[in-house]
Amino acid sequence: MIKSFSYRLFALLLLGMLASNGALASSIEGLRIWPAPDHVRLVFDLSGPASHRVFSLENPHRLVIDISDVRLATRFTQANLDNTPIRRIRHAVRNGDDLRVVLDLERSIQPRSFLLRPNEQYGDRLVVDLVLPGESRIDEAPPRETLPREQRQVVIAIDPGHGGEDPGAIGPSGTLEKDVVWELSRRLADIINEDPAFEAILTRTGDYYIGLRQRVELARRARADLFLSIHADAYRSPEPQGTSVYVLSQRGASSESARWLADSENRADLIGGVEGVLTLGDKDETLAGVLVDLSMTATLSESMKAGSRVLTNMGRVNRLHRRSVEQAGFVVLKSPDLPSMLIEAGFISNPQEERRLQDPAFQQRLGQQIAAAVREYFLENPPHNSVLAGNSEASLSRYTIRNGDTLSEIARSQGVDISELRELNNLSGDTIRVGQTLRIPSS
Repeated sequence: MIKSFSYRLFALLLLGMLASNGALASSIEGLRIWPAPDHVRLVFDLSGPASHRVFSLENPHRLVIDISDVRLATRFTQANLDNTPIRRIRHAVRNGDDLRVVLDLERSIQPRSFLLRPNEQYGDRLVVDLVLPGESRIDEAPPRETLPREQRQVVIAIDPGHGGEDPGAIGPSGTLEKDVVWELSRRLADIINEDPAFEAILTRTGDYYIGLRQRVELARRARADLFLSIHADAYRSPEPQGTSVYVLSQRGASSESARWLADSENRADLIGGVEGVLTLGDKDETLAGVLVDLSMTATLSESMKAGSRVLTNMGRVNRLHRRSVEQAGFVVLKSPDLPSMLIEAGFISNPQEERRLQDPAFQQRLGQQIAAAVREYFLENPPHNSVLAGNSEASLSRYTIRNGDTLSEIARSQGVDISELRELNNLSGDTIRVGQTLRIPSS
């Protein structure tokens, strides 16, 4: 009797341990796939943390993903493999508790993977990127000095916020910010491209995630003259509404709401993994800091001038949340050599404005006003070596050199950069002569 009871007790304890172990194991509850021009991102949604490793196999091309102590609670056959190099997804249990996932591929890839902790929108995730060698989102534009003078287009980089597994803010009826800003950005690009003096490029061309700093780098690769990051605002309560424009603040936010908004937007990098910061290569750290400060001062001034025009024009279509340009520490605006602004088209958290933001007619009107403001700004401030600079030749001011003048003094008195003065007048150095007439840049 005692012996029988002991066996039963042992069996119950063993079953309890097995049940306990099963409860502790994580499960894969879903798989999301986001194709991009230069990579494909796979996001495994997990019920808890898990360890993993990935490795590639050749002949034929495969990627193996081993996930420890996990069970499968979804069906990979439901995953959409269109526009990806993945032909098939296979899986099998290994060592009793582990799962091996095999991707049969049509080409070679470079894998990278990382785990993400839970945040406000998602639980634990395993992210696997299939980087496609040789592919690029935006081809690097040639240096401007190699182009014929006054023949290049003015390049406007339009950055649709969020994307892929990062939906951004969600409206009361379920509208996703990433979808609204994609439609507005696409319409804006089409309107800008109607003017042959301009070229609009999109940092993302579909529904996929891009890191905040990488968005800026894509614009810089394209030699953009202006960077517009398009978003839809949100707040904790549904009452706030209206359009806003933000530029970078070096000293912090200009208001508590601006600071709160910047913090919420900057958290987007927690969804996709934080990327490296921009650097100035081999420059001494102190010198680099001075160069960035000097460049940033000029860039912020131009950002504010362009942003004020955009805000004024958008006020003709929608109520303004603030009647002046706000400043905050947005990561996506931190480019020392590229005038940038973040446009909040409206409050998606406000039910009435959520409906307005989804309206194609409203998107078109807003896009037309933004494009008109951008064009007005560049007509007054034409970039050198651009079509607009050639068209505005007659409006350039001129200065005739007198005895005792130096190029540096002329630049200082006219409030222009000496390197711009040299470039506009085809000067290889600082040598000038009495009676010579110089063209003066417009800014």
